[in-house]
Amino acid sequence: MHETPIDQLIACPKCDALHQARHLGENERAACARCGTLLITPRARSFLHVIALSFTAMILMIAAIFFPFLKISAQGFSHASSVFEVAMAFSDGLLAPLSLVVLMLIVGLPVVRFGALIYTLWPLANARPAWPHARRVFRLAEELEPWAMAEIFIIGTAVALVKIGGLASVSLGPAFWAFCALIIVNALKNAFLSQWTIWDAIGQK
Repeated sequence: MHETPIDQLIACPKCDALHQARHLGENERAACARCGTLLITPRARSFLHVIALSFTAMILMIAAIFFPFLKISAQGFSHASSVFEVAMAFSDGLLAPLSLVVLMLIVGLPVVRFGALIYTLWPLANARPAWPHARRVFRLAEELEPWAMAEIFIIGTAVALVKIGGLASVSLGPAFWAFCALIIVNALKNAFLSQWTIWDAIGQK
């Protein structure tokens, strides 16, 4: 019985079904036969989409950190704060390590991952050889994905807003909507991102 070489196999990231990988035509896309997850996309177009969405995500992240996140009003007093201001408020004393960890998980790791994707894909999208250490940089981007917690932060914020809604008037600032847009942009980026296509392109350059 003929066995397919392991370097010609691709596993679905959702259901682990194995498929035989092959290079696609200009308008072809390969999806998992079991669950329909996108596995392989055309190179140039998907690379450009991921780069554009990564740049967009970085801009939204900056806005989400420094713009007012929410405004709380009670008994004639009101106060608006950004995520950065809240983190800096706990930057002294015993809570300083916690403040640093929160900033890293919410801001630092996603920005590093977006930058790593741009570094990896920029030359490939322009039909040029991959930049030095592209393999290590893309592997770093893959390892950081589970630790990018913008979605968890929004869920936690929503739970907190429900709890304090009866105590004060809360209005959402532009940073909150920037975080929501960031989640959508990140989901779109992941939809265009094909790990096999990127690894194959890096290996051939």
